[in-house]
This record gives sequence, structure tokens and C-alpha cells, in this order.
Amino acid sequence: MNKKYGKRKNFSSFRDKAGEEFDEDFYDEDTEAQEDAPFDHDGGLPFGAKQKSLSADDSLEDSLDKMDESVRPRRLSEFVGQSELRKNLQVFLDAAKKRKKAMDHLLFYGNPGLGKTTLAHIIASELGVNIVSTSGPALMRGGDLASIVSNLQANDVFFIDEIHRMPMQVEEVLYPAMEDFKLDLVIGQGPAAKTIKIDVEPFTLIGATTRLGLLSAPLRDRFGIISRLEFYTPQELAEVVTRAGRILGVQISPEAAMEIGRRSRGTPRIANRLLRRVRDFASVFGEGVIDEEQARHALSRLDVDEMGLDEMDRKILTVLIEHYDGGPVGLKTLAVACSEEMRTIEEIYEPYLIQCGLIKRTPQGRMVTARAYKHMGHLA
Repeated sequence: MNKKYGKRKNFSSFRDKAGEEFDEDFYDEDTEAQEDAPFDHDGGLPFGAKQKSLSADDSLEDSLDKMDESVRPRRLSEFVGQSELRKNLQVFLDAAKKRKKAMDHLLFYGNPGLGKTTLAHIIASELGVNIVSTSGPALMRGGDLASIVSNLQANDVFFIDEIHRMPMQVEEVLYPAMEDFKLDLVIGQGPAAKTIKIDVEPFTLIGATTRLGLLSAPLRDRFGIISRLEFYTPQELAEVVTRAGRILGVQISPEAAMEIGRRSRGTPRIANRLLRRVRDFASVFGEGVIDEEQARHALSRLDVDEMGLDEMDRKILTVLIEHYDGGPVGLKTLAVACSEEMRTIEEIYEPYLIQCGLIKRTPQGRMVTARAYKHMGHLA
């Protein structure tokens, strides 16, 4: 892989101490260990030194992790699903390359695990530019943002995950950078304070969020492209599983891939996770080849039923049916009855249950449908 695709820069306060900038490839390719490099957030090892510091057993485990991570697409042509979004992105990419200018700012929103982060790295790879990644909660001060943006090269991609969690004071620093590629910074305090303007290179900001409504209107309106990622169909997820199996060296039948796809809750991240666990069962109880019967056995052991519902999904339905006669039940009451947080139920479990037509929201609370009664065995 071309090293300039996916290269990240480190802009921490350790930069001056280190004396030079250290790059870490996004896809975790081996790099030279640097004795004075800034420390990462995992085990305190310097960036680039992690591979060199592992024992033989850890190196094997790390190699397997790298293999698993490689299922992430690196080109738009490899990305499965979101057909309309992919077609539009291809047009935007071709236009940006033709003009030889930075692509317009993009905002991706949708449920977790649908490919927002993957698309951001694909865009940088397709444009042949670097990508700098961070998250909204990590940008605590305006100076943090200014340090990153001022070090971007021309047409680079700046990716902010969970952008809705970015503090307001940081967001205000971002406005002129997005519109005019300038930073308005206040130096000093009190009567001695003064404002300076710093020009920055044109860049593409890509934001990802699971909660579009929490973005402020001024920030949302500054994105030129706003796209929603939809849940995947079982057929699309079967393609994802087949492709991942081919990359991981796992032989899987089309029927087994479809079985995993049906139980993946419309989410590629879950499909890849289930594939790895089914692979484990097949390697222990089978001959390493995953067929439909082995897939069903493994998924049954994982407590994932035919609709992709797990233990908590079924607990929610059981509580609504057996304890409250099908509802309506308020979210707070439901959360207490299920021993789960309200936000977890509302954001993790409820969207898929509603999409499957198993529960519905009413002004009085949550209610189950006839389909839920049938699925849980309460109707013939």
C-alpha cells in the first residue's frame, strides 16, 4: 500500500520533546521503533515501537489482529452496500480530483457500525492525501484543534468521529477554518488580549455522528455534503461476510454467509464479528469450512436467534409482554425492569426492534406488536 494513504500525524505536546514528527500507518504496518517518540494510549509504548516490543506469542496474536482488521475496505469499489451513497461519492471524488482542489466538507450520520469511519479513510485513499483522525471528546480546547488544522497539508482529510460531542468553544474555532480556511485565535487575557488570523491550507473535514440532532445548526450548515448511512439488507451483509471470509482465508458457503447476514442486525460490524466467532466454532468442532449447519450451531451457541435478536432484545420483549401485557410502558420503567440504562435501550436495542416491527413508540410509551408475540411464541 502506498504509504501516503492513511498516514497520520501526531500533534501532541510531546512533539517538541521528540524533536521530529512520527507517522503511524493507519493500517498498522510495521514501522521503525523510535526511542523518544510520543507514547500511545494503549500500553505506554512509543508510536512505532509496539511491533518491536512484542514477544513471539504476542507477535502471532498481533498478526492475527492485523489480519482481522484488513477486512476493512480501502477503495470505494470494495465497499459493499450504500449503493446510492457510493455513486454520489464517486462523482464528488472525480470532480475534486479533476479540479485538483480539496473536496467539500462531508458529514456522515447513522447508527454505529455502518461504515462512517471506513468511508472517511476510503475518501482519503481515493484522493491520495493524508488523513488525520480524532474524536469530538478528545478536542477539549480550541488550541488542540488549531494545532491539528494548522499542520494539515494541502487537500488533506481531517476526520472527527462523534463530532456532536465536540465542545462549543472548539466548534467556534472550527467555523472560520471550514469556511475561509483561516483560524481566529485570541492571544493573551484581559486588556492585553488580541486576535490574530492564521491562514491554513485547504482541507476536507469529514464528520461522523450517530446523533445528527445534537449538532448545532451553524456547524451542520457548513457541511457541503450530508449523507445518511442506512441499515444493510441480508444480501448485502452476505456479501460482506463472503468478502471478509475470503480475506481471512475462511471457506464459507453462500448459505452460511446468508445465515450470518440475516442475524447481523443490518450492521457490517456485527456481521464481521459474528463471522470471527463462527470461524472459532468451525475450527474447533468442524474442519474449518463453514457450512449452513455449522453457522446455525455457532450462532445458537452465541444466543443469536433467526432475526438477530440477542439475550437483551428478547428480555425487553419478554418484560413488555409478560410484565406489562404488551405495554404501553415508559422508557424509564422499561430500563429499570430490564436492569439497563435508558440511553442504552434507546440507542442500541430499540432502533433494531422498531425496524423489525417488534415494538412501536407511542405517546404513552413502548408497545409490542403482534409480530413480537408470534416471535416470542405467545401466538400460534
